[in-house]
Amino acid sequence: MKSSVRISRGVESLFGTRDENIRLIEAGLGVQTHLLDNNLEIEGEPENVSRAANILEDYNTLLREGHVFNNGDLNSYLRVVTGDREVSLRALVNSGKQRNFGKKVLAPKTVNQRRYLEAIERNDLVFGIGPAGTGKTYLAVAMGISALMNKQVARIVLTRPAVEAGERLGFLPGTLQEKVDPYLRPLYDALYDMLDSERVEKLLERNVIEVAPIAFMRGRTLNDSFIILDEAQNCTVEQMKMVLTRQGFNSKMVVNGDVTQIDLPAGRRSGLVDATEVLRGVEGISFVQFDEKDVVRHVLVQRIVKAYERYNEAIGAGRQLTLPLAEPPAENGNGNGNGNGEVKVVIPAAETAPLD
Repeated sequence: MKSSVRISRGVESLFGTRDENIRLIEAGLGVQTHLLDNNLEIEGEPENVSRAANILEDYNTLLREGHVFNNGDLNSYLRVVTGDREVSLRALVNSGKQRNFGKKVLAPKTVNQRRYLEAIERNDLVFGIGPAGTGKTYLAVAMGISALMNKQVARIVLTRPAVEAGERLGFLPGTLQEKVDPYLRPLYDALYDMLDSERVEKLLERNVIEVAPIAFMRGRTLNDSFIILDEAQNCTVEQMKMVLTRQGFNSKMVVNGDVTQIDLPAGRRSGLVDATEVLRGVEGISFVQFDEKDVVRHVLVQRIVKAYERYNEAIGAGRQLTLPLAEPPAENGNGNGNGNGEVKVVIPAAETAPLD
C-alpha cells in the first residue's frame, strides 16, 4: 500500500540530523518513505502506512498550532509513538504541558517522564528508577526549583552518596566541601543550567539551596524542603532508611537511582533495592520505572543500555536468592538448614562502568 502526506513546512525538523527522525519512523513501523516535491510518500503494509500517515498529520497540525520542536524533542516523541500504537503524537505533545523552571521552559519528552512529573506533583515521596540518560535528576531538580520559585518550599536539599565509581581518588586537597564537590557535580550542573550563575551562588550562600553528601543528613529534620536523593543505588540499607526518615512537614522527597550501576562493595545490599521491596504499596509513595525508551541522550546511549540489559539477563547478574532454612533438610542429607529462619545469599551484580 502507498500513501502520501504533504509536508508544507518543517521538512528539516521532520527528517532530523542525518535523517535520523525519518529513519526512526521507517524502522519502527516497517515502512519506506520518499520525499517528492514536499510530498512524503509512504509504502508498506496498510496498517503501518496508516499509522505513519497519522503521525505525519499530527506533526503538520502541531506546526500549524505554533508548536516548536527543540533539538532532539521530535526524536524522543517519535520513539514513543512508533513503539506504542495507543499513543498519538499530538496527544503526547499536548499532554506533556510545558513548565517554567527558572530560565528553562521544559516539557516531558516521554510518557514515563510525564508520569514522573505528575507523581512528584501528587505525592510527597517519589522513587524514579531507571537507566542513565532518562532525565531523572534533571527533572527532579527542575521540579525543586519550580517549587522554590512558587514559594511552595523554603529550600532545596540535594544529596547523594559519595561513593567512588571504580576509581581510587585517594586524599583530595582542599576543604571538606571541596573534597565532596566532585561527587555532587551533576547536581550543580542541573542548577546552573536552569538558573543564572549569580542567582545560584546567592542561593547557595544563603543555604536556600544546599548540596551535601548523604552523611550530612544524619540527625536532621527537613521541614518546608524539597529533598532530592540522587544515585540512590549506592546508598546502603542503613543510609536509605536514615534519609527517608529526615522528611519533615510540608516537604517533598524524590529518590533517584539506577539499579544496574551499583558501585557498593561486593556483599553490600543496595538501599534502593531494599526500599523498593519494603515500601512498595505504601500509601503516599509513588514508584516510576524508566526504561531504555526514555533515554533522551544520544541514540547510542539507548542502545548501550539495552545491550547491557540483555547481557545481564543472559548471565543472571544481580539476582538475589532467598533460601528458607526452616524447611526439613533434603533426603540426601546435604541440606544446610538449621531451622532458625532464613538467610539471604546475594549474588552481586557484575560491575559496569557508569553511563552517566
